[in-house]
Amino acid sequence: MSAGAAAAPGLPIIRSFWIQPTGPALKFLIENWYLVLAALTSGGLLLWPSLRGKAGGVATAEAVRLVNREKGVLIDVSEPAEYAAGHANGARNVPLSTLTGTELPAKQLPSNKALPVVLMCKTGARAQRAAGILQKQGYANAVAVQGGLAAWREASLPVEKSAA
Repeated sequence: MSAGAAAAPGLPIIRSFWIQPTGPALKFLIENWYLVLAALTSGGLLLWPSLRGKAGGVATAEAVRLVNREKGVLIDVSEPAEYAAGHANGARNVPLSTLTGTELPAKQLPSNKALPVVLMCKTGARAQRAAGILQKQGYANAVAVQGGLAAWREASLPVEKSAA
């Protein structure tokens, strides 16, 4: 009779299905299961924003819908020189540097924090950061435009220039 098997008269043989570590990698995983668990948890937390779907912001069509139908406020977080070179029609200029301070510029931001705040910049990266800042300040509907002004232009949406 082999090890791990039990036999009794009239009963079937029961075998143990416990996997014995045979290689060094499997032995390491079994002995350090808590490290594997920590690595998987860390990876899951890093992927969570992209799995939620809000990581990249909203498409230009959705941004237009938010502004036109839900009375959203379009804000360009580019620096004043970039804003003057070209911005979405009707966008307010609130540079990202003014949002990172202790007080938000109250005159340029809507007083009703429930309104959608659609943020954009040249590429969308600064707008993503600004959306995170505004969400922490209570603007739950702050979203960035995917691709920024470049995507706005690609969608043939109106762009205007202003005097510097």
